[in-house]
Amino acid sequence: MADITMTLRTFDEADYDWLVDLHGRLYAEDEGFDETFVALVAGILREFLHNHDPACERGFVAVNETGERLGSIFCVRLDAETAKLRLFLLTPEARGQGLGRQLLDACTDFARQTGYARMKLWTHESHRAACALYARNGWTLQSSKPVRSFGQSLVEQHWSRPL
Repeated sequence: MADITMTLRTFDEADYDWLVDLHGRLYAEDEGFDETFVALVAGILREFLHNHDPACERGFVAVNETGERLGSIFCVRLDAETAKLRLFLLTPEARGQGLGRQLLDACTDFARQTGYARMKLWTHESHRAACALYARNGWTLQSSKPVRSFGQSLVEQHWSRPL
């Protein structure tokens, strides 16, 4: 596979349908998630589009040299001191080339520059590559528990890191 050159741009309303569809399609194919997951992603994005504060919250969209979208990551305000990482996803063809690390670094750097003291995220144990990336980059697993979500039996995880 040829190396992909990635640049980051700010998420905007034109990305909404693509990102909802990508999450829904990939999670259905890879993990059997049902439509409740699509509804969750759509709700998160609608809330972000209508209510985010650009001074301390940002969605990043990774694109290649032709403008094709490769993935996303979001930094949103959890509280005055804490940022929440959300909607971190790469297309299958963009995986395994260090682009996830670039997205994670951009989100972390934004949170740090914005003045947050720490970051948190919620994920599932089945996202092994992402969890390994978090562990290699200063994140600590805070808790995990079995849950029934999105039509599947999963292990929910909460991670955090200081900035």
